[in-house]
Amino acid sequence: MRLRNIPGADEAILNSEYCIKEPESKKGNWQSVFSSTQPLHIEIGMGKGRFIMELAKQNPDINYIGIERYSSVLLRGLQKRAQLELNNIYFMCIDAKNMADYFAPGEVNKIYLNFSDPWPKDRHAKRRLTSPDFMKVYDQVLAKDGRVEFKTDNQDLFTYSLEAIPEAGWNIEAFTRDLHHSDMAEGNVMTEYETKFSAMGNPICKLIASR
Repeated sequence: MRLRNIPGADEAILNSEYCIKEPESKKGNWQSVFSSTQPLHIEIGMGKGRFIMELAKQNPDINYIGIERYSSVLLRGLQKRAQLELNNIYFMCIDAKNMADYFAPGEVNKIYLNFSDPWPKDRHAKRRLTSPDFMKVYDQVLAKDGRVEFKTDNQDLFTYSLEAIPEAGWNIEAFTRDLHHSDMAEGNVMTEYETKFSAMGNPICKLIASR
């Protein structure tokens, strides 16, 4: 993935009140970051943040953390966040493969994966966010009844995920290859990519996984 570097993005993130600095120091104590003790949901690869910020607005009884690896992308989310009056959402600029360094076992209640990079080449399969390697990471931080929710318009990635997730010891609770025309569409919050791809006529796939 090639992204345009935005001068000053790293500094802006470092100075932002909405971005967690030294997240490893919060491990096991994330509830102290928020004004209320309540369930913690995370989006990995939040992009510009439309999805997770809309969830935070709709669900004040849930705490949210958006994770974005690329500072130039996260910067756009921070700019949007500054326009909102919310006390239940923060961001982190980290690599999701290291999540277990920042969250204690059972500290997270739900993980969202939306329109993740498909990494189409077989030699890059381990980089896919639904690969067995990543599912092991999620297993380390999710509560016993925790869930992973995954959306994509990439049919090949979705087929791979339907096979890889059970191989990692997880259960597929529900799935659809046409979200917007299914029972799973109720309460669906659209991402930027979801809006774009569905307008092009691409069916949106979704699955929910648990252990």
